[in-house]
Amino acid sequence: MRCAGIDLGSRTIEVVIIEDGRPVASRQAETGFAPAKQAANLLAGESCDTFMATGYGRHLFLETFTTASQTVTEIKAVAAGCRKLLPEVDLILDIGGQDAKVIALKPDGRVRKFEMNDRCAAGTGKFLELTAMSLGLPLEELGTEALKAENHIQINSMCAVFAESEVTSLIGRGADRLDIAMGLHRSIANRAVSMLKRFPLNEATIGFVGGVALNPCVHKLLEEQLATRVQVPDNPQMVSAYGAALLASTSHNK
Repeated sequence: MRCAGIDLGSRTIEVVIIEDGRPVASRQAETGFAPAKQAANLLAGESCDTFMATGYGRHLFLETFTTASQTVTEIKAVAAGCRKLLPEVDLILDIGGQDAKVIALKPDGRVRKFEMNDRCAAGTGKFLELTAMSLGLPLEELGTEALKAENHIQINSMCAVFAESEVTSLIGRGADRLDIAMGLHRSIANRAVSMLKRFPLNEATIGFVGGVALNPCVHKLLEEQLATRVQVPDNPQMVSAYGAALLASTSHNK
């Protein structure tokens, strides 16, 4: 049986196809202005028994693909995907394009509790994207470059718009852009740790997923501040789509 999980996020769309429970294909594209059409392009040429959509645009997908299609919240999709990839994890930090969430799991992998910040782009992928543009650095190199910083600079604003103005002011005063980059990364890590501390951390095993989990500086700062290992799966930005595919398979078999 072939099942597709589609994560229609605010910044990107991910598709993961599994066959008999194993991943056989994965794709990613920018969301753009027509997410349902973009998802259809990613699925072009694929024959699947069932589809499960998640993310901000999941209902748009359901309207377009009415045959063998279902939806699931990204909370449940992330929980399912992370539990499969990192079975020992019971607390998940997911930072995507425009939101951040922490999900606590029950021993059987179901969601016990979650906290979500989706009211602004503070501490998310969009925040890093604006940072990279302001500093003239490629987004994919931002985290690596920030790790080369030599001086501590504190960024006071967590609002993506105001932080951009603060960065411009710091550049105008001659601050090194790598030091600024580290300061911005530190503010993201501080915000994430603050969310995580709303949950019991004493014996928690933490997983980090979403596009921002690809950033080595954020990952390193989280481990330093939490004084524990933070596990990141391969392709962390595909976890939600993978979880949706797994749930599609489970639903189809019922």
